[in-house]
Amino acid sequence: MRAAIIGISGTTLTPAEIALFQATPPLGVILFARNVATQAQLRALTTELRAVLPPEAVIAVDQEGGRVQRLRPPHWRAHQAAADITNEAEAFAIGSAIGAECHAAGIDLVCAPVLDRRIPGAHQIIGDRSYGADPETIIARAGAMARGLLAQDVMPVGKHAPGHGRALVDSHQSLPHLDRPAPEDIVPFRALAWLPWLMTAHILFEDLDDRPATLSPRVIADVIRGEIGFDGMLITDDLGMKALQGTTTELAIQAIEAGVDAALACAGTIEEARSLLAAVPELTENGVRRLRAARRQVAGL
Repeated sequence: MRAAIIGISGTTLTPAEIALFQATPPLGVILFARNVATQAQLRALTTELRAVLPPEAVIAVDQEGGRVQRLRPPHWRAHQAAADITNEAEAFAIGSAIGAECHAAGIDLVCAPVLDRRIPGAHQIIGDRSYGADPETIIARAGAMARGLLAQDVMPVGKHAPGHGRALVDSHQSLPHLDRPAPEDIVPFRALAWLPWLMTAHILFEDLDDRPATLSPRVIADVIRGEIGFDGMLITDDLGMKALQGTTTELAIQAIEAGVDAALACAGTIEEARSLLAAVPELTENGVRRLRAARRQVAGL
């Protein structure tokens, strides 16, 4: 499997996508609103994907609750934003409900929960997606949400290491600059380093590197793998976001060389997918080990 999770174009696979996945299979596919119509359609699509992807490949979706949900009413329930969750039991119940819906749809990787702190005065791209400003609240509620997903045979992806909450701009639109990761921002990531997957932040920490965290060997080795102590599957945030400069293929290679396990490219065009899958390497031995360890965490296995 190539070290990439990629988007697809529509509600069914095209012949070109099928041929590409058979020739150069990716680690997985991530789904967006353009891929989702009804329960029956989505289940048919994931069945189609399973038929052409390798057995260990993942099918992912952003399904945090609140404003970040790809599976929406009327065919799926609306789930609360993280900021509206008031206790650990409620967080577990929401994680379990999201997990059950995704599992029923054939999805086994959910890009949630958000581990970033909600900081007054920061850009609201995180905002109510965060469980709060207090690290201990985030640890309790995000951890419970993740356990709810795992209980439904769905792997969670913690976002956005090593912390996006203090950013003053939206990384979808431009590159946030900070001096370094704040100790209190790192606390939830360190406490929840048992999560099977984490996603990087497109943030430039100026005291550490002249490259954004996603592309920084120092941030990945010293902070995410080192200070946080994370040894699970590490993927990039979407490489098509405007925080990063360069083609998706160029950025994917840089990120993998910096130490992530796999690149995430969400645009869903066949041209991007062809270029990316032709260029990125196979998942490394460490990546395969981490992927298998992540799967063993499902339902406490």
